[in-house]
Amino acid sequence: MTTPEAASGTETGGTGRPAVALVGTLDTKGVEYAWIAERLGELGADVVVVDAGTREPHGYPAAVDHPNREVAAAGGTDLKTLLAAEDRGAAVSAMGEGAAAVVGRLHASGRIDAVLALGGSGGSAIAARVFRDLPIGTPKLLVSTMASGDVSPYVGANDVTLVYSVVDIAGINQISRAVLGNAAAAVAGMAAAAKTRGLASSAERMDRPLIGASMFGVTTPAVDAARERLDELGYEVLVFHATGSGGQALESLARSGMLAGVLDLTTTELADDLVGGVLTAGPDRLTAAGAAGVPQLVSLGALDMVNFGPRATVPERFADRDFFVHNATVTLMRTTVDENRELGARIGRKLAAATGPTVLLIPRGGVSALDADGLPFHDPEADAALVEAVLAGLDGSAVTVVDRPEHLNDPAFARLAADTLHALIEDSSTTEED
Repeated sequence: MTTPEAASGTETGGTGRPAVALVGTLDTKGVEYAWIAERLGELGADVVVVDAGTREPHGYPAAVDHPNREVAAAGGTDLKTLLAAEDRGAAVSAMGEGAAAVVGRLHASGRIDAVLALGGSGGSAIAARVFRDLPIGTPKLLVSTMASGDVSPYVGANDVTLVYSVVDIAGINQISRAVLGNAAAAVAGMAAAAKTRGLASSAERMDRPLIGASMFGVTTPAVDAARERLDELGYEVLVFHATGSGGQALESLARSGMLAGVLDLTTTELADDLVGGVLTAGPDRLTAAGAAGVPQLVSLGALDMVNFGPRATVPERFADRDFFVHNATVTLMRTTVDENRELGARIGRKLAAATGPTVLLIPRGGVSALDADGLPFHDPEADAALVEAVLAGLDGSAVTVVDRPEHLNDPAFARLAADTLHALIEDSSTTEED
């Protein structure tokens, strides 16, 4: 029978076999991690163990590659401080940060091909923090007691594989042997495949540079036309539906280093975040590309609307607002002058903070399929407030502003957006080479 010791080895020179990082709290789950390490060894995978527990390991018989004191230090603290505070939430947060830093370094150096974690709410929260910074395509598998409810806190916008533990992760029994055995087999297979294709060891560029684009139903003509032009220019365009999770996925990919540029024509999720709609991507939307220095072309698509579910679900406080019932399950609400003024200010601040080449492309003719002249959301005063506020926020910044008379969905506007982003990417590449 393979022991946890025999399953490890990547940290001491490697064996050429796929390697799986096991991330978890060995003070409470040591027995389970020891069992799954054996299974991985039998399946031909090495393990690299990262202990995110705050107390001494219990039930894990082998040496730990990255002990908890190292993880705590990587999270900016130490075990003595965490234990003295007697604050479980703070400890989980700190160890999550530390584990993410350790696993991030392992991944960047090519020493792991996949990550597996086991846990309840605390262990799952730690795993979620670790998974958040790993590139899309790197296998991430979590066996959790929390996987049968709302899993958005653990998945976010990442490609996480979740397995419901069925029973609590508390010892090895007939059920846990089956569930954990399946998880070990799955992650071993994914690690082997990842090692072969090289996705886990580097944020590998495809043959065609990747562009991330945001789209909504009411901005589809613009994004389709821009995508066709970018395809002609030699790019592969990944389109994200601006439904909250789509915006989060775009932000995640922008952080990952896999994108050559971002075509952010549809920033509507910012309106939901401001007003309280159902499709918010959170306050960090429109920040990742700027922070990562990724060339970005940004516009104001669909900021004329906030999204709700069926008309009867719209909060009573909005009773006097202008609505458009898109279908039986989607109700759109027109943003006001004041809301647009605040949206413009927020966009201005976010873009002004960008560290990479950024262009704001303004469509004076309208920002969605509903706000052109004669359509339900036509409101020139609100649109003007949006533009004036964003321009004020960009005053003195390095952001280039291109002010156009066309509607966002005008094919000429869309092609200009594509060509402008292409020029940004080309200039950025030339600068890097110099």
